[in-house]
Amino acid sequence: MKFAVIVFPGSNCDVDLMYAIKDVMGAEAEYVWHDETSLAGFDGVLLPGGFSYGDYLRCGAIARFSNIMAEVIRFAEEGKPVFGTCNGFQILTEAGLLPGVLRRNESLHFICKPVQLQVNNQTPFTSEYQQDERITIPVAHGEGNYYCDEQTYQELEANNQIVFRYVDNVNGSLHGIAGICNKAGNVLGMMPHPERAMEELLGSKDGKKFFASLLKNFGKVPVHE
Repeated sequence: MKFAVIVFPGSNCDVDLMYAIKDVMGAEAEYVWHDETSLAGFDGVLLPGGFSYGDYLRCGAIARFSNIMAEVIRFAEEGKPVFGTCNGFQILTEAGLLPGVLRRNESLHFICKPVQLQVNNQTPFTSEYQQDERITIPVAHGEGNYYCDEQTYQELEANNQIVFRYVDNVNGSLHGIAGICNKAGNVLGMMPHPERAMEELLGSKDGKKFFASLLKNFGKVPVHE
């Protein structure tokens, strides 16, 4: 299984994702520049955090029209795994691959700190966790306040698409939502950064089970403990 780590102008967490999936978990991965038009030879897509195109219009709004996104959408429609963290989550909502929007934090301040999440383990991205397990993952965002209308929220609940919730709602997200997946379960976006929680030396290794779940359920890559 081979992953594409998509790099946009302003991405700053692409190296973190590459380290997590390749160096820690032992999977094959390559960087793919946003202007490419093919994902031939890849089996999964990772969209990193950062400030794509400087977020001058709206977070992810310009990146959504990058050439590579047509291929990312095709991947999603074919049932292949697509994961976006932080700005990657914003890009997935802008592209229509996930419902809802990300707004300015309720405090209007940038938030950068470890937070606790409660996990729904009934998805291919989280099966290695215990149901309702509490994990520590860092956040670093100014526009991580998830919002959707009531009908969409009820659909997310009914279809078991809410994957992560903040234990303490740090940014004002609707019902504490920190991450969601699509109905098919192969596209997931979350604000916190699991790729930054791979070693106890950095404060937490709770992100390893996220990538272990991804590899176990979407591929046959040996998982490195």
